[in-house]
Amino acid sequence: MGLCVEREAATSPNDNGQESDAAAIRRHPALFRAIRRRQNPRLRRSDITVTDEAAVKRAVKAASLGNAMEWFDFGIYAYLAGTIGRVFFPSGSDTAQLLSSFATFAVAFLVRPLGGMVFGPMGDKIGRKKVLALTMILMAIGTAAIGLIPSYASIGFWAPVLLILFRLLQGFSTGGEYGGASTFIAEYAPDKRRGFFGSFLELGTLAGYTGAASLVTALTAWLGSDTMDAWGWRIPFLVAAPLGIVGIYLRLKLDDTPAFLQLQDSNVHVSDAANAVETTARGDLAKIFRTHWRALVLCIALVGAYNITDYMLLSYMPTYLSDELHYSESHGLMILVATMVLLMLIINQVGRLSDRFGRKPLLMTGMIGFFVLSAPAFVLVQDGSLLAVSAGMLMLGLSLVCLLGTMSAALPAMFPTNVRYGSLSVGYNLSASLFGGTTPLVITALIGVTGSDMMPAYYAMAAALVGVVAVACMKETAQQPLEGSPPSVQTDEEAAELVEAQAPTPKF
Repeated sequence: MGLCVEREAATSPNDNGQESDAAAIRRHPALFRAIRRRQNPRLRRSDITVTDEAAVKRAVKAASLGNAMEWFDFGIYAYLAGTIGRVFFPSGSDTAQLLSSFATFAVAFLVRPLGGMVFGPMGDKIGRKKVLALTMILMAIGTAAIGLIPSYASIGFWAPVLLILFRLLQGFSTGGEYGGASTFIAEYAPDKRRGFFGSFLELGTLAGYTGAASLVTALTAWLGSDTMDAWGWRIPFLVAAPLGIVGIYLRLKLDDTPAFLQLQDSNVHVSDAANAVETTARGDLAKIFRTHWRALVLCIALVGAYNITDYMLLSYMPTYLSDELHYSESHGLMILVATMVLLMLIINQVGRLSDRFGRKPLLMTGMIGFFVLSAPAFVLVQDGSLLAVSAGMLMLGLSLVCLLGTMSAALPAMFPTNVRYGSLSVGYNLSASLFGGTTPLVITALIGVTGSDMMPAYYAMAAALVGVVAVACMKETAQQPLEGSPPSVQTDEEAAELVEAQAPTPKF
């Protein structure tokens, strides 16, 4: 009986602190070594996942290209915000039309948490590749439909109503995008290269935005502003339909993760851990909020700071240059395209750096960069010359790429395997809804109220300050197995080294 009490003391410490545990351990060292071995068994070779590099590259390529198509569709709206304001909303002041357009941009983010709550559990239930293909289908339908809506001059009130309806469809589909794609890549990649492979997801995001900005710039230069307002604005939206078909094909070619395939195999014994995953997949969202609320709050803070700075630069900046500083629309977009191309060239190297030095140093560099450099960057942008505007946007871009190249590996690692998909989908989309999509609307309103063109810089600085605190509070996860998952390595030799490292030291 006394032995049972001592065993409980080791596994469930009581209020007496560590003294009773230490006394029990001194009396029965062999027993407690056995208990520790049972609670934390040594790795066996069969416990370690040896990745197939070709399969990893196929998964990363398909997920990233599909992500590029998704954000091409989403980016079109941001770069045509001014035109959409004039086409779909009653004539009035330019600021009122722009606010209406950005409000419609923000409304898509209101349903993103709902999309995450629906698509996250669905991805674990019917397969991740099917859900990623479904989100692509919905986004393509929503984007192409916007290109077919008659203008306010033609159908009046129903024009903005239909615009909002299809924007909601876009937002709902996007709710299942990031959580699924980042989880997919993170679970496929080896532990020591998760940052590098994860960075390709954001490379796809930049490629989608770059493609959208390039197409809008080319059409504006070719057709002119009047023709763009008349009918040219429809072309980028209609192009989304065939591109969507390409994205759907790529995503259906994906192989589901080994963990999901194992759950689907009826001949495989389902363990207690697998049952926990299956329960979560059925939608136990209450458990996520109840048990993992700390990680969820940290995720929301990180994503909020990241999204505000991201949308401020990649979505709002062309409008800021044209509407606030009266810069040429096409010139502003060309500078942004050049900035994004540069970021695309270095983002994978940032991912490599995060694998080598850790997620926290890279994320902290990006947050501090925005806090320190936002004001000087906007002073340069307000100078108006090509060199000054380019230098200001480059300063912001280099800060942003530290976040872009690291987030897709850092965020999935914040949650254990059995709640990763659902938690990340809910946390990411809730934060994007509150802070990301509202960024252009909030900044435009702040400029209107204060009359200060520096409000974008101040808003980014406030977001970065929150980000600094969040990064300081997070755990370092680089080169470590995902919580709740076995180690993942590239070669059999690495697996053998891990097993050997845990072997007991012989005593002579």
